[in-house]
Amino acid sequence: MRKPARALAVTGAILAATLAVTVPPLAATPAAEAAKPTVAHTGAQTKSLPAPPPPAQVVPTARVLQAASTTTTAGTNGSGAPGANANQRTLILYDTTNSWGWLGEAYAAEAGNLASHGSAYTMHPVASYQAGELAGYTGVIYIGSTYDEPIPVAFLDDVLGGTKPVLWMADNIWQLTARAGDFATRYGWTWTQFDFATTPTVTYKNVALQRSALAAPSGLLTTTVTDPAKVSVLATATRADGTTEPWAVRSGTLTYVAEIPFSYVGPLDRYFAAADLVGQIANPATPARKRALVRLEDVSPGDDPNELQQVVNYLSGQHIPFTIGVIPQYLDPNGYYDNGKPVSTSLAQAPALVKVLKDAQTKGGTIIMHGYTHQYANVANPYDGVTADDFEFYTAHVDASNAVVYDGPVPVDSAAWAQQRITAGKAGFTAAGLAVPTVFETPHYAASATDYSVFAQNFGTRYERGLYFAGWCPSGACGTGTPDYSKMYGQYFPYLVRDIYGSVVVPEDLGNVEPVPYNTNPARLPADILASAKAVGVVQDGVQSFFYHPYLGTSYLKQIVSGLKSMGYTFVPAGTVAAG
Repeated sequence: MRKPARALAVTGAILAATLAVTVPPLAATPAAEAAKPTVAHTGAQTKSLPAPPPPAQVVPTARVLQAASTTTTAGTNGSGAPGANANQRTLILYDTTNSWGWLGEAYAAEAGNLASHGSAYTMHPVASYQAGELAGYTGVIYIGSTYDEPIPVAFLDDVLGGTKPVLWMADNIWQLTARAGDFATRYGWTWTQFDFATTPTVTYKNVALQRSALAAPSGLLTTTVTDPAKVSVLATATRADGTTEPWAVRSGTLTYVAEIPFSYVGPLDRYFAAADLVGQIANPATPARKRALVRLEDVSPGDDPNELQQVVNYLSGQHIPFTIGVIPQYLDPNGYYDNGKPVSTSLAQAPALVKVLKDAQTKGGTIIMHGYTHQYANVANPYDGVTADDFEFYTAHVDASNAVVYDGPVPVDSAAWAQQRITAGKAGFTAAGLAVPTVFETPHYAASATDYSVFAQNFGTRYERGLYFAGWCPSGACGTGTPDYSKMYGQYFPYLVRDIYGSVVVPEDLGNVEPVPYNTNPARLPADILASAKAVGVVQDGVQSFFYHPYLGTSYLKQIVSGLKSMGYTFVPAGTVAAG
């Protein structure tokens, strides 16, 4: 049965939810950093992390703060994603002090996810760094999220030794300059003070990327080039008044970024510049491939098979391989679309759709499993309880401002419950005469950490974006090792990664077409998809990946396909990307 556009547009609505944090005003003492963030959902394009609070001082005191000796468990992903450089290994260090320490852990998890594209990695707090540790790695990423985090002198000395590439983000660079003594002479640049002006764009590789105004209160640490012969300005931030300042500089083995670009991330964001810089540390020999992916979304036994056939025929005629996210069981438990009559339809009960799916497989289509029912029980979660409209593995509601709010795992969440749904979904494919898919896509890209672990055990590969939680990192290296569902964040992947759940993740980074606004989100048309593709294009080996609802016909799809081809991208099967 054809469903109203609002209900069919839900996936885009969920992608559009973001975590925004109310940042306290600038204070002259570190006490402001103890303020706890207020988390609310607003209409942006991914569930993004907030920025740290404003720095304690506009002009930091150039000093070295010796960290107390500590020990901790180091988290490791064991190996990078398929295709990662086996000769590379990246060390990721992060801050942990004060009530904002969870942000350091979360930023490190995001950096680890990105680094996995190029290499294996290890992550742990900077405070536990040991003298000479850097020698065991091919590069290091340090994320300075806490103002004046005490950093071991051993780490400062090893960075200044210049034997390995270092990517340093945001705070505490003043400790490195103080330790060097002659930093400006040796490196050809120095920092001056924090700049709180709104800087709407960051230009990287001649592409103007966006920077949210929400990041302005945390500031950019202004850098001044003193010897242009020694410094490459990799990216430039442009203020609202048109003036500029360096955003990323490189001298010798040290690359410095003037903020943490994992906060307030949007679809055209300077985050993609950061992803490229992380990739350079993880694997300097990253290939320069230009690949594109398209996924047909939310296909279930409740759909009109003719709509899917039309899109399959177009893609096949263009010799474009594609993926189909299939939901094996359609449920409308309250009869929302059927005058109060409950409806339950399996794939085996939808032979016309199965016929199209089998035809699609002969024409370059790959079927993946998109949940079991893509809804939860007989309750609105958050809309109507109907397949493809609602969450399956997470709870949510729509608030008074019409924003989608994530509430937490479903009440019955457990590994056994998640496994039961996966098992039932697999059986649904088998009963319909279809092979059981080997790739999973989480409904609305949202599940608990427990559920993600079950997905990893059953599939190994997911095709989506990721949803993560403070306090949970590889090997329990973050916080308590228990996920804090009140502090969640999502992440775009511009290339293949192995995320902190251990799954290989095929990226989806461009979103989807939504012709009309919904919830707190604007309409999104092919021109918006292609604008995002231009942003992703700054990433070496970036994959241009979008999803599309067959009920939209082919007009919008043709525009996106044509645009990506004109940008020099070649469509490939998702399995090709998953292989590295």
